[in-house]
Amino acid sequence: MFNRIRGLRRIAAIASISSLVAGCGVFSSDSSDGGDPIVVGTTSAPATLDPAASWDNSWELFRNVYQTLLNYSPGGTDPEPDAAESCEFTDTSSTEYSCTLREGLKFSNGHTLDAKAVKYSIDRIKKINVNGGPAGLLGTLSRVQVKSDLEVVFHLSQPDATFPLVLTTPAMSIVDPEEYSATEIRKDGEISGSGPYTLDAYDEGKKAELVSNDNYKGIADPKNSAVTIRYFPQSDDMVDALRSKEISVVYRGLAASDTVDIEENQRKEGLQLVENATSEISYLVFNPSDPWAAKPAVRKAVAQIVDRAALVHKVYKDTVQPLYSMVPAGLTGHTTGFFDDFGSPSVAKAKRLLTQAGITEQVPLTLWYTNDRYGSTTKPAFEELKKQLEASGLFTITLKSRPWKTYVEGYQKGEYPVFGRGWFPDFNDADNFIAPFVGEQNALGTPYDAPEITGKLLPESRAESDRGAVTQQIEDAQQILVDDARLLPLWQGKQYVAADEEVGGLENVIDPATMMTMWELYRKTSW
Repeated sequence: MFNRIRGLRRIAAIASISSLVAGCGVFSSDSSDGGDPIVVGTTSAPATLDPAASWDNSWELFRNVYQTLLNYSPGGTDPEPDAAESCEFTDTSSTEYSCTLREGLKFSNGHTLDAKAVKYSIDRIKKINVNGGPAGLLGTLSRVQVKSDLEVVFHLSQPDATFPLVLTTPAMSIVDPEEYSATEIRKDGEISGSGPYTLDAYDEGKKAELVSNDNYKGIADPKNSAVTIRYFPQSDDMVDALRSKEISVVYRGLAASDTVDIEENQRKEGLQLVENATSEISYLVFNPSDPWAAKPAVRKAVAQIVDRAALVHKVYKDTVQPLYSMVPAGLTGHTTGFFDDFGSPSVAKAKRLLTQAGITEQVPLTLWYTNDRYGSTTKPAFEELKKQLEASGLFTITLKSRPWKTYVEGYQKGEYPVFGRGWFPDFNDADNFIAPFVGEQNALGTPYDAPEITGKLLPESRAESDRGAVTQQIEDAQQILVDDARLLPLWQGKQYVAADEEVGGLENVIDPATMMTMWELYRKTSW
């Protein structure tokens, strides 16, 4: 149904062009909007305000208030200088990466931003080393060298063509050494950054008020002077706020039914829905410290029963598509390994897997999910998984949930036997759908020893600057993940932004790391 509805976009686009010809169209000023803040709603509240502690949705705020050496131009997919004036590999083996900063950079508090601040910011990530934190992104970084006030050099322990992509991530945000401890996470609710906005006010879990940073120098060309981000526990309340004009934009957390409904009725309701070409995935994680989840036969039996097509159709209204590998379709090396190895859902095959492992009783598993991060569709999705598994007669499933902040703490401590996660890429490369989940330091806080991947396949891949030439390594890594079945991919989807029809800039507002660049939003002005 949803695919058929997309034709409405073309109709709306034609109608929009016609209205422009008739003299009833809209345009935006080249200068920043000086009016009231544009209010953005999301279900994705930050878990922390400190970049050294976050490898999660906190990045969505970081992108707008902090600055990184490299970033993306609107609609671009290749890293470009932001706080840097230029960056490049200075050797032939991709092990030495040098950046020269823009002159005159300052933090929002007026303090100088120089090469020492860059080194300080990166070093503290590794020194603090939060479990499940961004230190896992810096596995190939050996040391950071300050060559002058404006030049910093990153020395890598092995060739890594993906390192410039790592530097675009909000985890690599530059912080003020005078305001951030080298050994502890900042917890005073304040931010000292150099991004397009400053954090003017913050009410944890409820609201973040952003205003223009007069000291900013970088890649962004702000189209507004202020944005307020409102955090909603439930997507239903968020969509109601959009329809009642309490907010102007919705990002992250739209329920599938809301997406379809807005798509069908956008012209009548004075709304718009824009699909951005970025992939997110949803998957289950099995905890190897749990007695049942640690058994390969149990994990593979779950993989054999889960009916992705039914989940996608019944719960997500076909706004997402089944995923049979951790690497989504559209990226180099994508495979369908779980389908190739397990085929269609089969209770008989699942039972055979269990009995061959000596498991004849019903397997008790507790599945955990977050009740306020990914929107209101998450609960019915897990209810559908429970229904599928219990209908087999092989499992007894208990469902439990927590708000995101405590949910993260729980899985980092290894409290959940099986838990759900979504993944929004740090950068648009297949490496980023494999590397974050394996090794001693990973985004899940649960060590995953995969020496063939971490010691051979990823290093071989990263040594290749032509990212289209790493298909074999990516395919081999995916097959190892399929064989282990510790991560079970469920679906892949797109990012949708819904907004009042008077708001512009939606086409380029989501960057390749699926972050909303709030500075692209503006209010349209009638002729």
